[in-house]
Amino acid sequence: MKLSVSARASAAAVVAGVTLFATGVTGSAAGAASPAGTLAAAPDIPVAGVKAHLSQLQSIATANGGNRAHGRAGYLASINYVKGKLDAAGFTTTVQQFTSSGRTGYNLIADWPGGDTDQVVMAGSHLDSVSSGAGINDNGSGSSAVLEIALAVSRANYQPTKHLRFAWWGAEELGLVGSRYHVNNLSAANRAKISAYLNFDMIGSPNPGYFVYDDDPTIEKTFKDYFAGIGVPTEIETEGDGRSDHAPFKSAGVPVGGLFTGASRTKTAAQVTKWGGTSGQAFDRCYHSSCDTTANINDTALDRNSDAAAYAVWTLSS
Repeated sequence: MKLSVSARASAAAVVAGVTLFATGVTGSAAGAASPAGTLAAAPDIPVAGVKAHLSQLQSIATANGGNRAHGRAGYLASINYVKGKLDAAGFTTTVQQFTSSGRTGYNLIADWPGGDTDQVVMAGSHLDSVSSGAGINDNGSGSSAVLEIALAVSRANYQPTKHLRFAWWGAEELGLVGSRYHVNNLSAANRAKISAYLNFDMIGSPNPGYFVYDDDPTIEKTFKDYFAGIGVPTEIETEGDGRSDHAPFKSAGVPVGGLFTGASRTKTAAQVTKWGGTSGQAFDRCYHSSCDTTANINDTALDRNSDAAAYAVWTLSS
């Protein structure tokens, strides 16, 4: 998650020409298909699978100067890791290239074959870190959950009514550059085809809260229904409002929603009563710091939010 709206304004992001590389992959993973038009139950997303991706992102950062920031080797290696998993799982992947602050950046878009392409459900996250650390909670957590959900779609050979699209954004930390570039380069007709954009930015904070974006009411209710079903109270997300990749979609009129477990704000005593954890301490003490490593993840929060995200993807696309 980027620092602030003011930081976004001060980031001199110069977005230049685009190069599109599309890789079509035939076939898909074996699994039981869900007949189109029926409401399939969302799978349990294995937190071990999400954490395995986090470990890979940590290794990538460690091998590339300690970060996965825009324009650095660690970011491109992160893109290649995610793309490789998706290509092998039967997705059609597209890498969108842009320029910001004199460096090349990349968005990765993955489409699951089938479904009504006039009704697109998107789930996305930013894949870049800040330059000061590996960015494992911010935002390896959201990126890894979205990846594991996409792989679950393939494992189930899920055939929803709507078309599914997943996205990993570049240069979010410089001011939502990648996602804004993507939205600005969609035609009005293609923007109108996106029936929901779901954003996942920081969903494994070590002293977590359970926050739901207060945006599209249907999406918001979907997330709240899931958490109510597992007995976890939620609050409206305010700390990151407008500071992550849902904002360009929202500005373009796309229905948006998402989940968040907190950044630098302090957890209150009332929130500890709801969720446990430590009062008077930040939700994520390692926010935008070198200590945002694989040790900076709350497994329970990561597991719950990954499952909630999958529930929303399945519910909204069926």
